[in-house]
Amino acid sequence: MAALTRSGVALRLPPASTLPGAALLGGWRDTLVQCLPRRVRRWLALRNPRLVVQPHGDDAELALQIGGERESVGGLDLRTGGTITAALTRAPKHGWRETWLELPADQVLLRRTTLPAQVRDNLRQVVSYELDRLTPFVAKDVYFDARVVGAVARGTKLDVEVAVMRRDAAADWLERLREARSPAARLAWVGAWPAANLLPQEERPKPKRLGSLITQLLWMLVLASVVGALVTPLWQKQRALEVLDAELRRVRADAVEVEQVREALERARLGSVEVLNRKRAQPRMTDLLRELTDRLPDGTWVQTLNVRDSEVDARGESDQATALIGLLERGPGIDAVRFRSPVMQVGSSGQERFHLSFMYARPDDE
Repeated sequence: MAALTRSGVALRLPPASTLPGAALLGGWRDTLVQCLPRRVRRWLALRNPRLVVQPHGDDAELALQIGGERESVGGLDLRTGGTITAALTRAPKHGWRETWLELPADQVLLRRTTLPAQVRDNLRQVVSYELDRLTPFVAKDVYFDARVVGAVARGTKLDVEVAVMRRDAAADWLERLREARSPAARLAWVGAWPAANLLPQEERPKPKRLGSLITQLLWMLVLASVVGALVTPLWQKQRALEVLDAELRRVRADAVEVEQVREALERARLGSVEVLNRKRAQPRMTDLLRELTDRLPDGTWVQTLNVRDSEVDARGESDQATALIGLLERGPGIDAVRFRSPVMQVGSSGQERFHLSFMYARPDDE
């Protein structure tokens, strides 16, 4: 903990990396930088690059991490002394932010396991207890890191990837970097996931508290300003979009209502037309009665006459009941004349009782 003293009173400042939301702000900062033009990104990266040390046996290649690119700037020998600056063929104008040690991928053992979801906030500590089960090593003999790949078992467990490296594989190079006055802030391997760092927190170099805090605060102000400038027009467009969407929903509802009314009117119109067509197709009762009066002979009485659609059902008595079929079939519009029951003789009157039916339609000439 760094301290500022004034009049004997000490003010302790926490590390900037431990401030709430520091990781989130760092992610926002990196995302914001990626949105900038390439020249601006490179200018910012050149002012604060990272030095990457890539060992190959007893020799290492030195490269500057400038944004997403690397530029070779020299080499370093494990067997000789001297500072990093002396080993650089082209030293960066503004120095470098921190040093990364990146070993070959074959020096790292990767394992996958599942752990309860409750350990997410203490993942590294829990993994240290599980190392002897996952690997042939114990925690004190290795450098390790872990990340959550995803959730399994409906979110009750975590799919965790663990990376393990023997301490003796990196110890000489870590000591060499400390002697070169540029201790490693990150220990990773070729192909590591972006945030991988095998070094425990206590072995990482302590950042300059006040400078780091001021830098973080300045970045927070810059981010707040940029986010405000970016978000304000987006918010305004979102509000305009919401207004247009509400208007569109209202117009769509009105259109649906109009369409429903139109369909109802169309159904009513078709229904009335159908009624008129059916009424027009039905024969008039006056025409049927006139036809029966003309066709039925004298001495014939119709007692009941039922009409349903085009079918006519008649009951009555006649002196010539058996001749009624022939007489009626000659009438225009009359068809399918038949007796519904046998003709019966009425003893009291001497006439024949009949029950017949026929189909009657309006004649074509009308």
